[in-house]
Amino acid sequence: MEAAIAQRFQYPSWIDWREFERKLPRGSLRYPQRAKEEKRFRGLAFAHLQPERRNRSLSSEVSCSADNSSALLEAGSVYPFDEDLILKRKAEEVKPYLNGRAMYLVGMMGSGKTTVGKLMSKALGYSFLDCDTLIEEAMNGTSVAEIFEHHGESLFREKETDALKKLSSMYQVVVSTGGGAVIRPINWKYMHKGISIWLDVPLEALAHRIAAVGTNSRPLLHDESGDAYTVALKRLSTIWDERSEAYTNANARVSLENIAAKRGYKDVSDLTPTEIAIEAFEQVLSFLKNEETMEIPDGDL
Repeated sequence: MEAAIAQRFQYPSWIDWREFERKLPRGSLRYPQRAKEEKRFRGLAFAHLQPERRNRSLSSEVSCSADNSSALLEAGSVYPFDEDLILKRKAEEVKPYLNGRAMYLVGMMGSGKTTVGKLMSKALGYSFLDCDTLIEEAMNGTSVAEIFEHHGESLFREKETDALKKLSSMYQVVVSTGGGAVIRPINWKYMHKGISIWLDVPLEALAHRIAAVGTNSRPLLHDESGDAYTVALKRLSTIWDERSEAYTNANARVSLENIAAKRGYKDVSDLTPTEIAIEAFEQVLSFLKNEETMEIPDGDL
């Protein structure tokens, strides 16, 4: 099992760190942000290999100094977890299958579409575009909140469809859409010219995120009074009931609960945006490979 896991990430189940470092292109190895902050290298041990450590930490920490950089990483199955490097490799694996097609991130408000989208676009070498920003520019700089307040949601939805129509003719772009972009069937017609990716985040996690930053920029939330978390969760639940079925039209689903379970994390808030982006590429690759298989005539198999 350990060998299979190591093979998946193209690392052996044990590593001489100096040897590993020499094999990489100069400048290609970068520590993940959490490691940089703590000034030490982290190896990530899978929870199912070391269940007794789950409550304490998933990461087996190994000091990485000049004196002990060749230390054997051993704690069950441990591999160097350079998130940036893995993300780049996943992007390179997906890119030939994409053939330049655009990618559209959909999901509830606060699901991280912009953050994850920027990571994916950078890894692919694509441009990143935010649909809400394009709408604001088309409205001479009027913010989304102001459009809702002064012109109503119906006008905003019309402008949103106009923006998606223009985007549908573009290639090599990653697009972050608004949470309600999924409710109009015509929008799916435009998004399905590319690849659509649904970031599926538990409502409780969304409510915590939104409550932490405030609801002023969320026109469907900020008019209600009361405890920020309770208000957000209540309104999100209503919105979810209205949109949940529409999200299933996406080509690929990225479930944060599933990622957290695979990593052995107790909460989706422990996930980094890069880990989510890696999973997004994996799900997109799975979809594209299935799509390619379906397009091959039976006689050619």
